[in-house]
Amino acid sequence: MKPAPFTLYADSLFTSPYAMSVFVSLLEKDLPFEVKTLNLDAGEQQQQAFRQQSLTSRVPTLVQGDFSLSESSAISEYLEELFPAPEYVALYPTELQQRAKARQIQAWLRSDLLDLRIERSTNVVFFAPSDQVLSSKGQAAADKLIAAADLLIKEDQANLFEQWCIADTDLALMLNRLIKNGDPVPAKLVNYANAQWQRTSVQQWLKQKG
Repeated sequence: MKPAPFTLYADSLFTSPYAMSVFVSLLEKDLPFEVKTLNLDAGEQQQQAFRQQSLTSRVPTLVQGDFSLSESSAISEYLEELFPAPEYVALYPTELQQRAKARQIQAWLRSDLLDLRIERSTNVVFFAPSDQVLSSKGQAAADKLIAAADLLIKEDQANLFEQWCIADTDLALMLNRLIKNGDPVPAKLVNYANAQWQRTSVQQWLKQKG
């Protein structure tokens, strides 16, 4: 029997990489949910009704009944524990060390590379390239990303581990900040990101913008 539907709060422009990560997680597990959007530029996330549901007053926030949870990696980990494999698609590797690595990658992408995230916002990924040349700090962040991804992804490697995991979506999105802007990225990383971008769940997110 299907669980009760979830409500996923996302940004109205559908540019939040973190809302996308949860959206993909829900689709991969084939869970029922509806999307409600907030205009972040207008400050709708600060309205009292949403603040009562979201501890952080941020998107994504996932709601089911009187339970709500914010922060994308916390949400994905919660969904993984609540709807485990093999009945549901796994969001994380089953092997302990690989699972820890996947969580490490997620945490790193959310806490580091700030200059790259600023100078290559997700508007570059979802709308149009930027004509801004990367600053020295932005380039240093890009170099750090590429160096790490180069260690993680071998030639013709489809996923970070034996099977797809949610960290693949997160890493592909970060790489696409450069790829979609035409910044130089090694071919094997371009191939990896492009393949991840064709996943049905990712394509469904892209269709949300109409």
